Amino acid sequence: MKKLLYPIVIGLLAVVLTACGSNDEAGKKNDEKETAKTTEDQQKQMEELQKELDKQKVDEKKTVAIVNDEKISGAEYNSLLSTTQMQMQQLGQDPTSKKVAEQIKEQTINSLVGQRLLLQAADKKGYTASNDEIEKQLAEMKGRFENDEKFNEAMKQAGLNLEKLKTQIAENIPYTKYVDKEIKVEEATDEEIEKYYDQVKEQAKASGQEAQKLEKMKPQIQKQLEQQKKQEKLVKHVEELQKDAKVNIKI
Repeated sequence: MKKLLYPIVIGLLAVVLTACGSNDEAGKKNDEKETAKTTEDQQKQMEELQKELDKQKVDEKKTVAIVNDEKISGAEYNSLLSTTQMQMQQLGQDPTSKKVAEQIKEQTINSLVGQRLLLQAADKKGYTASNDEIEKQLAEMKGRFENDEKFNEAMKQAGLNLEKLKTQIAENIPYTKYVDKEIKVEEATDEEIEKYYDQVKEQAKASGQEAQKLEKMKPQIQKQLEQQKKQEKLVKHVEELQKDAKVNIKI
């Protein structure tokens, strides 16, 4: 299997749901400012775009990959596919173009295989999710929305229902525990932080702005650098797991 193109994102579920909810709110605000005709045209464009995106989906019952005798279904693929398509759009790329569509397909299947390898490793180490932990994380996600209606709409946009969401939370918790406990990284050094800050200053200067003082930005920069280190180490860890794994991509 090819190397992961992008780091696996920890806490992806919360990010996806929040993004869907935010897009919904932004859409409503824009609707208030646009004329009825413009809104109708935009709606048609969105529907056409969604039709094109849906063509990239596979049969939900289809097996898209087998990882150490565990099957990954088309339903799992389609769920993550929607997220990957959204990420590509946010990066300013056209997810319906042939080239980007191929990137989306490869990124989606690689991420699914990587996640399954990590889940299998977490299971071997004995990491589990209790009902209380699942309900707590579900409550935290719901708390990001004004009411249940908006939460349910965000789930729908993300291609989820409550049962699917709970299942993914139940998998995400031991996955996160495993990554937190088993993938250790060193703290960012002052030298690394200063080097990163210099880049920030240059970017700000190039855009005619002035960066905040280092003392104020240091905690944020430190956190970002350590997240980058963890993501890089996580990708390498998945590559190591792949060496001893039996992976069969079916699409």
